[in-house]
Amino acid sequence: MSQPEQGRPVAEQSERFEIVAIASSAGGIRALTQVLGALPPGFPVPVVVVQHLDPRHETVIADVLGRRSALPVKLAAAGEAATAGTVYVAPPNRHLLVGVGGELTLSNSELVHFVRPSADLLFESVAGAYGARAIACVLTGSGSDGAMGVSAVKTRGGTVIAEDPQTAEFRGMPEAAVGTGSVDFVLPLGEIADVIDALVESRSV
Repeated sequence: MSQPEQGRPVAEQSERFEIVAIASSAGGIRALTQVLGALPPGFPVPVVVVQHLDPRHETVIADVLGRRSALPVKLAAAGEAATAGTVYVAPPNRHLLVGVGGELTLSNSELVHFVRPSADLLFESVAGAYGARAIACVLTGSGSDGAMGVSAVKTRGGTVIAEDPQTAEFRGMPEAAVGTGSVDFVLPLGEIADVIDALVESRSV
């Protein structure tokens, strides 16, 4: 396991993690397939995902990811509550937000850093609703979406993981996240799922 980029998260070790938020862009389908495919059946928290998608085409991302994952994968629907062991993917051209109790909200509000869905908005909503009980993860992608969001997660005591920019297919997003100084773990893609699982299990009761 890679050493943390900086000190351990400020959350108390007794604080259980209750959600994992993952963001990716260019190269993200392959990266998400690898990460989600390595999470175990019965994973004890929900996973919410923002992947930048072409809004002009009907998406099959949930089907693609679901074929490689032991966890059920679905497009997020407004008003539903995120449940443990399920992966929720933002639909094309809709921001995905998570509220208290895991309530999912979809928004057509303006683009953020030229994209919708926005990793920043997802991470900021998770930080506000879950605080130290959140894990945020930035995978491959161009641009800087997610950097502001990981800072929000870290400020609220959550834990932040980034794919190693040196090995990411597209280094822009993970590099921007690491550049904030808010990342706890910088890891090659193949180690990320194991670290997420270990973090969640280490605080399970």
